[in-house]
Amino acid sequence: MSTSRVVRQRIWEKLAAVARPDTRYHLNFAEVIPDFEGADVATSHIESLPAYRDSALAFVTPDNSLVNLRQRMLEAGKPFVVSTHNILRGFRLMEAGSVPKGHERYAAWLDGIEHFGRTVSLEEISRLGRFDFMATGASAVSIDGIRFGKGHGFFDLEWGMFTDIGLADDSTPVIAAVHDVQVVDEKLPASETDIVVDLIATPSRMIEVARQARRPRGIRWDLITAEQIAAIPPLKELARMRGIA
Repeated sequence: MSTSRVVRQRIWEKLAAVARPDTRYHLNFAEVIPDFEGADVATSHIESLPAYRDSALAFVTPDNSLVNLRQRMLEAGKPFVVSTHNILRGFRLMEAGSVPKGHERYAAWLDGIEHFGRTVSLEEISRLGRFDFMATGASAVSIDGIRFGKGHGFFDLEWGMFTDIGLADDSTPVIAAVHDVQVVDEKLPASETDIVVDLIATPSRMIEVARQARRPRGIRWDLITAEQIAAIPPLKELARMRGIA
């Protein structure tokens, strides 16, 4: 069994005690990164960051653990891009003024993002400017910033697309919001495709990661199947831009 799978299984057992069930997937952590007790406090840690305060555009994953962050960004009028479920319908832009006052909580959920968000292509996003920060959930994250998702690699894919067209690079702050039980104390080796995070926000603390290596850039097309390209609209768009499909 791989190291990442062992870590996920160990964390998932602890996570069940503090996770908030998903309406579709309940506590099936292989399919959902859940909301958790104290997520509002973790969000407050993120709000204190200069990258958040000064942001003009950010990318926030659709993980349940980031509902509070998406809600507060909507209330503050901070625009952000968010992916649809498994990126199957591409990306949505949540703009200031797009959500009626009082509906921010609903708009922060995946169904609300689908309702209030505007579908945007990679080309359209690139015209809006670079991301000032990127926020993601995780199944687990080590103290040296190695992030494990559900195991499907969607955040790595999003990072690859965004760095390919200049929306993010190695200097872009990447923040993981997790419960304390999801933080792995031992250091773990990073693979060539791992996106190491800079900050880990938990209910009890903000952990700053001293990254030792550069993050990857662009898409590893040799690791992408034709089926993935056909199923994920922005990946198909990028493949066309690069003359691959």
